[in-house]
Amino acid sequence: MEMEDFTSTRINEYGSSSSLVLDRERGELVEASVKLERKGVSPERTIEALKNHSEAERRRRARINSHLDTLRTVIPGANKLDKASLLAEVITHLKELKTNAAQASEGLMIPKDNDEIRVESQEGGLNGFPYSIRASLCCEYKPGLLSDIRQALDELHLMIIRAEIATLGGRMKNVFVIISCKEQNFEDAEYRQFLAGSVHQALRSVLDRFSVSQDIIETRKRRRISIFSSSSLGDFL
Repeated sequence: MEMEDFTSTRINEYGSSSSLVLDRERGELVEASVKLERKGVSPERTIEALKNHSEAERRRRARINSHLDTLRTVIPGANKLDKASLLAEVITHLKELKTNAAQASEGLMIPKDNDEIRVESQEGGLNGFPYSIRASLCCEYKPGLLSDIRQALDELHLMIIRAEIATLGGRMKNVFVIISCKEQNFEDAEYRQFLAGSVHQALRSVLDRFSVSQDIIETRKRRRISIFSSSSLGDFL
């Protein structure tokens, strides 16, 4: 039987190939089985590697299912949800919890995770003063921040008559009650708005100045570490 020099190879799931060879007498393709082996890799090692991969995949899926089961015990009514629906429900639940926590701590002296400045007018005044401003500032704890705020307000002829400070985990929240040292027409709504805007701008400038100073300090620290690590010990002996 004469064979044409023409082959087409197919690889099956058992690690062997089927070669199709043209039979010139019969005028059709016939199948010839040829076993494929990776050079330098024994079948035993190949089987062992496949077993290890299968076991690692089984453990990975078991961990994922364990985490999903834990989430189902936390989220109400999630026992029959599939994975995609469960994860979507978890995200919604976390957003609701975050909103509820923010609302619950609104009137408490608890520093928030993000920097925030709030300024609002207090109608009716305080302690005999016809007009006062309540300002709150949440930020990273910064030594010297209060003195800089007092100086910025002095330049606006404003004075702090009450201050509350709370710190938590490196964050700080400051609440001030501010009055004007000047005699003004505080019944003028535009002037009150201008005064509140000036306080907000003063607090923002102080906070930005501290942030820039901190960035410069961190850059210098990284530069010193980089210079030290790039030099050998012999350079300093």
